[in-house]
Amino acid sequence: MLLAILEISNFTFSYPRSPQPALKDINLRVAKGEFIGITGPTGAGKSTLASCLNGIIPHFQGGTAQGQISLQGSSIFERSTAQISRVVGSVFQDPEAQIICTEVEQELAFGLENLGFEPAEIERRIAVALDMVGITALRYWPTVALSGGQKQRVAIAAALAMLPEILVLDEPTSELDPMGTEDIFRVLTKLNQEYGITVIIIEQKTEHLAAHAGRIVILHNGEIAMDGEPWQVFSQQEALAAIGVRIPQVAQLARMLGGNSKETLPLTVEEGRRFLERMLRR
Repeated sequence: MLLAILEISNFTFSYPRSPQPALKDINLRVAKGEFIGITGPTGAGKSTLASCLNGIIPHFQGGTAQGQISLQGSSIFERSTAQISRVVGSVFQDPEAQIICTEVEQELAFGLENLGFEPAEIERRIAVALDMVGITALRYWPTVALSGGQKQRVAIAAALAMLPEILVLDEPTSELDPMGTEDIFRVLTKLNQEYGITVIIIEQKTEHLAAHAGRIVILHNGEIAMDGEPWQVFSQQEALAAIGVRIPQVAQLARMLGGNSKETLPLTVEEGRRFLERMLRR
């Protein structure tokens, strides 16, 4: 069994004055190097879960919590936000709300300077982070001149400059077009596969989750409804429909034609093409 870098045990959280908990009895073990996609209908508790993982809860958002969240073997609630940020990098839905500096280089340096890193180390980390997400050429650009996809890459690079072991992203492609969305997912796959960064992404676009994530978690009414490999989760079309989660279109078509196993349920366009070729040869 791979080492757990993050473990949530019997965790329940309620916001102040809320009659119902936002998260209920969550148990989730994240191994180092996993790429996990979390999805579910509106109000399922996805953003609340992200806030628990990056320290927003309880350091900036109060409430009542029961259970445990362990980060590298110790309670996340006993760590300061600065300590958490060295392990967990966060990227939010709207890069406009996350980017605060007027120049890309300044944006990446901001968090490092606040933590007191030496100038030479700041320079090294900025160069590495920009290269990791493929935007070295944008280093001296004004942030107002960036496209939505470029801004999201800058937000990811700023998180990576802290050299986190875990990257938590809360619907980072919601404002992006299909090309920008695929671009961000390619960056995340590269970070996961080439640099070993653990990726936890909250996302509604199931086609992209199916193509890139190695594990899918479905949240519903604050609880984990499903947890497994993409084919295991997306083969349960009727159950997902009842929850309010749409499976990838290529998987919908394949299920109509009899695909339902790891070998026969395609999750990407290329897998769908090969599936149809096999069906036509029968």
